[in-house]
Amino acid sequence: MNRRSTAKIRVDAQPIFILSSSPWRESSLWLEVFSRDYGRVALVARSARKRQSDLRGVLMPFVPVEAAWFGQQDNYTLHTASWRGGWAQPTGQELMSAWYVNELLLKLTAREDAMPRLYEALVDVMRSLSHKEDTATALRQFEWQLLQNLGLAPDLSMDTHEQDLDAQAQYWMLPEHAPFKVGSDARFSHVREAVKVSGATLLALKGEQDWSPEIHKEALRLNRNLIQFRLPYGLRSREVLQQLNEWKQQLNFHL
Repeated sequence: MNRRSTAKIRVDAQPIFILSSSPWRESSLWLEVFSRDYGRVALVARSARKRQSDLRGVLMPFVPVEAAWFGQQDNYTLHTASWRGGWAQPTGQELMSAWYVNELLLKLTAREDAMPRLYEALVDVMRSLSHKEDTATALRQFEWQLLQNLGLAPDLSMDTHEQDLDAQAQYWMLPEHAPFKVGSDARFSHVREAVKVSGATLLALKGEQDWSPEIHKEALRLNRNLIQFRLPYGLRSREVLQQLNEWKQQLNFHL
């Protein structure tokens, strides 16, 4: 039986991003944050909702924050927090994409599982969304880095026949399976969950191929399939974005 740790710790000057914030008791906040060295952590920011609190205006999502906290497992108290600078919060559709990134982290990561590489990927995607620079590539790369860090991404070192990936070939992709080259196994052409993508797309996810519009489309379809396999009930942020796009199309039609 795992016993809850009673060891008290103190963490200073830790880079974090705030994933969610909700009222807690009379004047405090309950925070879920993603930190560089400790992974996802729950913190109580005492009296943070009071007008005179030094934390007002600091505890914002999507921007780099530096924090210190103390306590024991599942019972940490935020001590200090300051904005590290870097960029302003994203706006428009990029804001919805940022909420989507946070929702992925909240639903797929476990608390206190350190993943420094995933933190760096989070820095990169939030910077891109804020500056509205190459956001599609940043989102696909973040999704893939998340899947890799969680051990949920297929192994792309070679295909099922232990052959190197071919940029010109087509592959069937299934969750928890290595790539199946189209034509090498007819079974997968009839599997509903299978996604067909080019070798170029798989190599782009590995960082060995430049991105093109077609690669973006295929990577989106592949990543969505892999994420939905783990989150069968979907993501609220994606549903909201789809509704907004539908309303925009309806508005343009009537205009």
